[in-house]
Amino acid sequence: MSGMFSLEGKIAVVTGAGSGIGQGIALGLAQAGADIVAVCHTSTGGVEEKVAAMGRRCQIVKADLSAMASVDQITAAALDAFGRIDILVNAAGQIYREPALTHPEDKWDLVMDVNLKMPYFLSQRVAQHMVEKGIHGRIINIASMNSYFGGILVPGYSSSKHAIVGLTKALSNEWAQYGIRINALAPGWINTKLSAAVKENEVRNAEIVSRIPAGRWGEPEDFAGPAVFLASDAAEYVTGATLPVDGGFLAR
Repeated sequence: MSGMFSLEGKIAVVTGAGSGIGQGIALGLAQAGADIVAVCHTSTGGVEEKVAAMGRRCQIVKADLSAMASVDQITAAALDAFGRIDILVNAAGQIYREPALTHPEDKWDLVMDVNLKMPYFLSQRVAQHMVEKGIHGRIINIASMNSYFGGILVPGYSSSKHAIVGLTKALSNEWAQYGIRINALAPGWINTKLSAAVKENEVRNAEIVSRIPAGRWGEPEDFAGPAVFLASDAAEYVTGATLPVDGGFLAR
């Protein structure tokens, strides 16, 4: 059974690998045997050294995921380093908090560019490579608990995360014929930079933890197992699905 979860010999591109959920997933895939192309915006968060400590190779790519030029930059760097791409994880994300009455256009565009436009066009480019090379690839998107409800003060973020679930389904419908599986993970309240402001609010934090059946916030490493599952042969008949990783928050 353990062989079904092995990613030995696979090459995984992970955006947002410098911190948070992206890094948690990158390290999980490396532990399962994959070599990593770690896409970071500024700080790498030591991901290269952490992957190397697991005996795997790591190529760092610094890219602005709000810019379309990054699609070719990332794929070219991955192919130059390793010659193929087996797994893509679109983990980078942006959030902007402001009431819907005053939410500005430039912040809306930034959130949409990073959370939706880049995952689509990077997935498209990587899928073209997979089809051309006959690779039965895996693509994992990052949705959110806000894919299920509207949230407060985050109209752009919630819209993008609803859309990423739809995109996951749409791509799975078209690309399953090529052996490419596309799924999504939906984080709940996770201890990352994006949620730091909420976690630091003592009243709000207490309210959140009281609703989480697991009794705690999630950590980036909680995504290692679910990501390895979706990237591995163990999930061969799973595509178009969104898996909550939320400690039971959505079930409450």
